[in-house]
Amino acid sequence: MAGVTDRPFRQLCRKLGAGYVVTEMVAADPALRDTKKSMWRSDFAGEATPVAVQLAGSDPAWLAEAARYNVGVGAQIIDINMGCPVKKVCKKLAGSALLSNLALVRQILEAVVAAVEVPVTLKIRTGPHSENRNGVEVARLAEQCGIAALAVHGRTRAQRFRGVAEYDTIREICSVVSMPVFANGDVTTPQQALEVLEYTAAEGLMIGRGAQGNPWLFREINHFLRTGKELAPPTAEEIHAVMYEHLVCLHQFYGARTGVRVARKHIGWYLKGRPGTEQVIYDLMRVQSPQEQFHLLEQHFLAQALVA
Repeated sequence: MAGVTDRPFRQLCRKLGAGYVVTEMVAADPALRDTKKSMWRSDFAGEATPVAVQLAGSDPAWLAEAARYNVGVGAQIIDINMGCPVKKVCKKLAGSALLSNLALVRQILEAVVAAVEVPVTLKIRTGPHSENRNGVEVARLAEQCGIAALAVHGRTRAQRFRGVAEYDTIREICSVVSMPVFANGDVTTPQQALEVLEYTAAEGLMIGRGAQGNPWLFREINHFLRTGKELAPPTAEEIHAVMYEHLVCLHQFYGARTGVRVARKHIGWYLKGRPGTEQVIYDLMRVQSPQEQFHLLEQHFLAQALVA
C-alpha cells in the first residue's frame, strides 16, 4: 500500500470508521531518511493516536535505529514489514523475502523490540511459497521475541496478489499464539469481514486494497458487525463530497503539481465501475491543475444528478 496510505488517506479512513491506521512503508536505511518520499511517508502530523510507523529493511541495526528515531519524533507503535511482495523490496531481502530466513527474522525482531519501549508489531504473509507456508513458525517466533500483535496476509510471497487469499493458515496461527492477530486479504464486503473473523478467530481485520476508492467500507463493516444489517451505500452527493475533501488534502499535502498526479489513481478507484464515468476518468487522468480536477468532477456529478 506504499503510495496509497499517505496521511490524507489515513485520516480519511479514520474519519470513516477505521479503528487504527499505519503509515506507508518507510525505508530503514538512514541514507534515505531525508528524501522527499521518505519524509512524505513518515509524516503523521496531526493524526489521531495511536501513531504507528511501518519500517522496511533487512539490517537489524538499521531497523533498530530507525525505530528509535521514529519513536523520538512521535511514533507510538513500530510496525515491521515482512509482508510486501514487491520485487524492488524483496530483491533487497526486505519485506516478504525475509520469511525465507528465519535466523535473520529473529535478529531483526529482537533488535527492534530491544531498541524501543513502545509496542512493536509485525506484518507477514503465510510464507515464501506454497511448499513452505511457514507462517505458523514465524508467528511463534515473533511472540517469543516480544512482538505485541501480528497481521497476516493470506497469500504467500510467490503469489503476490494473484489468486485468492486463504484463511486456513491465519486460523492456525490464531490457535497457537496468544498475541492479537489481524487477518488480511480480499476482505471487500461486510459479509466477508464477518466470515473471516468467525472462521479465523482473529482479533480484527486489516483492510488494504479493499478500501481503495471505497473508504466507506470501514463504517459499513462496523455497522454490520454491530447490528447484523447492511448500511446503505454512500449517495452520489457524499461520494462527491468525500472526493473533494480528499483531493483538497492531497493538493495541500504534496503541493499542487504532485498532488494532482497522486490524486489521479484515487479518482480512478473512486469512479471505476460507476455509471457514466468512462469519459470523465479519461479526462481526469490528463488534467494538470487542481482547478481542472475540481471542475471536471463538479460537472460530472452535476450531470449525474440531472440524469437521476
